Amino acid sequence: MPDGSASFALAPAALRVAQAIARAVAPRKPLTVSAWADAERVLSSKGSAEPGRWRTSRNPMLREPMDCMSKRSRVHEVVAIFPIQSGKTEFELNTLGYCMDHDPGPLMVVLPDDLTLGSWTTQKLNPLLDETPAVARVLTSNASRNSANQKSFKDFAGGQLYVEHGKTPSRLALKSIRTTLVDELDKFAAALPKSGEDPLELIRGRNSAFPATYKRAFCGTPGIKGLSKLEELWDGSDQRLYHVPCPHCGEYQPLLWSGLHWSPDGKDVWYTCAHNGCVIREHEKTSMFARGRWVPQKPDVERRGYRINCLYYGIGLGPRWHELVAMWRGAQGDPAKLQVFVCERLAEAWEDPAMRAVKHNIVQDRAEPYKLRTAIAGVLGITAGVDTQDNRLAVQIVGWGRDLKSWTLDWLELPGDPEQAKVWDDLTDLLLKPIEHVSGVLMPVEAVAIDAGGHRTEAVKHYVRLRRVRRPLCIFGAVPNNAPVLSKGKLEDVNWAGRLDRRGVTIHHVGTVAIKHMLFGRLSVDADPVKLEDGSERAREVSERLVHFSDELDNEYFAGLTSETYNARKNRFDKIRTRNEPLDTWVYAYAAAYHPELRLHRLTNAEWTAREIRLQMSGSGAQPTAPQSIPRGTNQGPARPAATRASGIASDDWSSRL
Repeated sequence: MPDGSASFALAPAALRVAQAIARAVAPRKPLTVSAWADAERVLSSKGSAEPGRWRTSRNPMLREPMDCMSKRSRVHEVVAIFPIQSGKTEFELNTLGYCMDHDPGPLMVVLPDDLTLGSWTTQKLNPLLDETPAVARVLTSNASRNSANQKSFKDFAGGQLYVEHGKTPSRLALKSIRTTLVDELDKFAAALPKSGEDPLELIRGRNSAFPATYKRAFCGTPGIKGLSKLEELWDGSDQRLYHVPCPHCGEYQPLLWSGLHWSPDGKDVWYTCAHNGCVIREHEKTSMFARGRWVPQKPDVERRGYRINCLYYGIGLGPRWHELVAMWRGAQGDPAKLQVFVCERLAEAWEDPAMRAVKHNIVQDRAEPYKLRTAIAGVLGITAGVDTQDNRLAVQIVGWGRDLKSWTLDWLELPGDPEQAKVWDDLTDLLLKPIEHVSGVLMPVEAVAIDAGGHRTEAVKHYVRLRRVRRPLCIFGAVPNNAPVLSKGKLEDVNWAGRLDRRGVTIHHVGTVAIKHMLFGRLSVDADPVKLEDGSERAREVSERLVHFSDELDNEYFAGLTSETYNARKNRFDKIRTRNEPLDTWVYAYAAAYHPELRLHRLTNAEWTAREIRLQMSGSGAQPTAPQSIPRGTNQGPARPAATRASGIASDDWSSRL
């Protein structure tokens, strides 16, 4: 039996054991991510403007999105569209730290590419692991040579952290993850190999093993309107905006860029209350943010969506309002700079203002009541464009008039593998069948451009060599964005002596970017009203339009014609819909008008007039007397002869006289 002194000595040890057991069996407190961050997170000077203890009160907009990632929250999926420098990375890091310390399990961070992965790991993740004690304690090892501490993999007590990027989607498919954080979703989607796999489904599939406890957060700034996956998620969310009270009238409202005003020199900047017109100065926004709240626009939707813009930068945490105004003013007139500001500062998807009038429903509303395969008044020349697919040929026939005004005269797809002869026979029959003009004259297709890109290049070359139709062109899309509409032809074939065969196929490259700029610019002009001298406006007449379409064309045609949008940052056109053959074939038909033996773009006013007179005279059966009908003061020289190599064209065809 131990004496009293021994019992007294053992009491503290027994108490400590009892306390440890009590802590082990006690249920965890319902800790939120923001509460954990305020208690445990330490910001590093390596990646933070304000190193030291994390304070959610400095950026109160992050509190609710972070708490959605807490263990007790019923929210499973969050989309956060925030501008750059607004704390979205801290939202991700706080969630990671919370899960590693308080709610362990398999975690994954998804980044756009390997370069982003390297810089994010070095500047963001490693400081979290090194300088936040609560996170450092749970790491299995910090030794750089230990297999548990790699750049893209971290092992910690109760879970594992994977860091992946879009260049290797196969690595994502091998993992079962409970909590997924996707940084810059739109850039990740753009970095994926062109396999046709939906990036959202690829990411969501990683959580299928955790149907009741999974968490997903998609963060970033949006990209191109119509292509942005973040915008797609936002449209399907409850769309929460951060409403703040006016410091003068107390009315709650979200801060919008349209509400910001400034003096002519841009130095004096203020915000105008949407309710009572109160003038709000920037120094007042700190108290406004502290009393703000997230308000859903679609409260019945399950997915949480959060969105703010650059006006919500805290004092000292981002550019001031007058600096943002300077950025905005400096971007005017420069589409690339403006796109960066709209996407990264306003957190809005980019849509080129010139493209807003080029939506398929707007273009389709301007369709005119003329029949396909009928050339109406104004059509003085016809070309065709052919797009080659593995199982079909897409064909568009376009009529051209003065100033290269255009009328789509036919659009169809010929089924069949271009490796087989039948589909080419069908194309020949189609192109040799003349188009009837409203005057009764039969007009031929004067040139055709056939795309040789893809898997049927040799079949296209073979067809062009045969010259079964008038003026066939074998074309490829040019790589440079500033390429001319139609490049100088380059001989492809050689003869028995090893010299270039002048009778062989000639390759031309088409400046598709330049042609699309021209087409979309014309479609935009057609939608604009005509401004009169007195400053008033009137609707544009049909005769004043530059691009004409028949109302017999279906919805798929107009959707395909407007299936791409210009990306100013990349200086190229991006697809917003899969089927773009109507656009491509129109582009090729335009390139065919530049055929070196046709050159419709170089015709003088006198030559257009000569075509018009010959067309009229052929319709009436009389012999043309073009010189007497040409207006005075114009070039009255003879029209340039056009060589005809195709068989099957009537010798008395009106265009053969040019």
